[in-house]
Amino acid sequence: MDWREEYKRKTVSFADATRQVRSGDFVGVGLAIGACSAAMYDSILDRGQELTNVTISDSVTVRPSRLYDFEFMLKLDGRINYHPCFGMPLTRKIIESGLTDFYPEQGHDLGDRYARWSDVYIAMVGPPNEKGFLNLGLTNFYTMEAVRLGKKLGKLRVAIAEVNDQMPVIFGNNWMHISEFDFFVENSTKIPIFERTAPGEKEKIIGEHVLELINDGDILQMGLGAIPEAVIAGLEGKHDLGVHSEMFPTALPQLVEKGIVTNNTKSLHQGVSTATVCLGDEGMYDYVHQNPTCRFDPASYTNNPALIAQHPNFVAMNMGLLVDLSGQIASEGLGHRMISGSGGQLDFMIGAYHSKGGKGITLFYSARQLKDGRLASSIVPEMPLGTPITVPRTYAHYVVTEYGVADLRYKSRRQRAEALINIAHPDLRGELRDSLKKNFYFNGDFARLSTRAA
Repeated sequence: MDWREEYKRKTVSFADATRQVRSGDFVGVGLAIGACSAAMYDSILDRGQELTNVTISDSVTVRPSRLYDFEFMLKLDGRINYHPCFGMPLTRKIIESGLTDFYPEQGHDLGDRYARWSDVYIAMVGPPNEKGFLNLGLTNFYTMEAVRLGKKLGKLRVAIAEVNDQMPVIFGNNWMHISEFDFFVENSTKIPIFERTAPGEKEKIIGEHVLELINDGDILQMGLGAIPEAVIAGLEGKHDLGVHSEMFPTALPQLVEKGIVTNNTKSLHQGVSTATVCLGDEGMYDYVHQNPTCRFDPASYTNNPALIAQHPNFVAMNMGLLVDLSGQIASEGLGHRMISGSGGQLDFMIGAYHSKGGKGITLFYSARQLKDGRLASSIVPEMPLGTPITVPRTYAHYVVTEYGVADLRYKSRRQRAEALINIAHPDLRGELRDSLKKNFYFNGDFARLSTRAA
């Protein structure tokens, strides 16, 4: 059968596509811009009174939907439930409510996980080219593996592609043939855009500390946010930097234009920026569209620590929420409150750790202000009960706040604690030093020693 005939035969309405969802199904959905539209979700949710025990799971949500509305989903509890593997502002309320469950994950293995979870899988893609291949567009991440491995395992019953002709085309291992999907729904919708965040004075200071750790020829990984923007703004004067990242840096077009990023020193894909997801503004999307110097691969490839480590002088930069005095880093949540997810942070920290000359950098604000005006330190004696550890202390390397840089890699517990206290908020260092003396030193309390030994 000619691929055009096959595509036409498989192209259906939202209602016909989502009618494939059965009671008891796990519905996996692509990440970020690779997720389906609200209209696709609505078509499933409209069947809420006829379905039971259906789970819908996505990650890095960028489009508003009734799926994230606590009041609406409460009415469907037990019939259709939302259980994500990453927290975002759109989903924070419903996750905190306890109505959802949460799947811990790591970026490089999400394809394997969704392949083993999903009975139905849905992703947004671009239209087929003249050979019948669909481009996954601005999000590759786990879609390719979820579909291919899911079918191979016999778990995935239905693969649905929402075809959006406004999706940019990104080269690389970012193509799937129409034969790999069971249904297509055509829906031309605007791609969500994300404006760049202007760094403030605090972010600029943190950025200056980070820039001291970046040398000509380094390979970079970084994400979105005001601190990465401060780092990007200070890269003027650097040369021959490379990009191998989970996400393309938001200023990639400008960094290439100025000759700051050349990718000439990369061990793999020399001359090409590699990633697996892109979030940005219209200028960013125009730049990556059909650009031979940009490529996407599945996260099982880009986030593979063994592959990352093949690049000498790899610099991984990610945000953290809390770090304790021994170097454990929490970036996903506080206590049992989930805020985001692990994503690729640990993947890239491990890769940078094993890269010759590599640096794993975690960025923190030294403190955050509570509602009552008090300061809460991001450097803590111990983690709040239930807090998930994103980066174990064995992989902690550089910790940066607006007060400086702490290099933890070859330090003991006491040395780490001292280094971290030196970059904590000055008003909160006294309490941290008291904790250090109490917990990391013998203080003459033989009774306590005997109790611990018992």
